[in-house]
Amino acid sequence: MSVSVRIPSQLRTLTAGAGEVTVEGATVGDALKALDATFPGFGERIFDDQGGLRRFVNVFLADEDVRFLEGLSTPVADGQTLSIVPAVAGG
Repeated sequence: MSVSVRIPSQLRTLTAGAGEVTVEGATVGDALKALDATFPGFGERIFDDQGGLRRFVNVFLADEDVRFLEGLSTPVADGQTLSIVPAVAGG
């Protein structure tokens, strides 16, 4: 499945400035692994030591947080969009 991935400005140095890229993957996890294979450096920034999403990285599939779906196992349909959104904290 061809999936568009929206890249936050903080990570665009890994994609030569591109704000959106296309990768292949049947699940959210597959797509994110393909993103790292195509643009090395994403894996260490979005995955924790156990292979899950880092605590302060949110991934949305069609505006739904994947943590409330099936996580990295969430299936993606051809043409869907994933958005990587770093968490914002303040005080």
